[in-house]
Amino acid sequence: MICPACGADEDRVVDSRAADGGHAIRRRRECARCGHRVTTYERQERTSRLVVVKKDGSRKPFDRDQVLKGVLAACGKRPVPEAQKDALVESVEAQLHREFDREVPSREIGERVALRLRELDEIAYIRYASEYYSFKTLDDLATEVTHLRSRRKDAPGQENLFEAP
Repeated sequence: MICPACGADEDRVVDSRAADGGHAIRRRRECARCGHRVTTYERQERTSRLVVVKKDGSRKPFDRDQVLKGVLAACGKRPVPEAQKDALVESVEAQLHREFDREVPSREIGERVALRLRELDEIAYIRYASEYYSFKTLDDLATEVTHLRSRRKDAPGQENLFEAP
């Protein structure tokens, strides 16, 4: 590891532990030359590379960061911890690698992210859904909110976030 402060290639690991639910290793490193500390994360590299098949038929490599960018945009300033956002993306990625060998339709990725966002934060879900499902009118949005309302009423013991107290 090259020190970002002084450029030396000599460090020692101060602390090491599992991160992201055991899917990564978090290491605290200290530069032997200047003492600067940095945190690194190690993830297992997937041997099978997924290719995303877009709506127009084009193909491009699966990019976890692009999925995370969509989740971050949907969550905006919502009170959703970063760890939950990362866990959502990790969960979607792991499921895709389990279920698809080489190619995955972009629709599958979007549906899985939407489903998890709906469970995580309903407002973030609506933000994501409005972009993903390409709502054209206010009625499209209202229909989706109505579906969410009915889900909330069907779930016993949970308050309805869309009704005034």
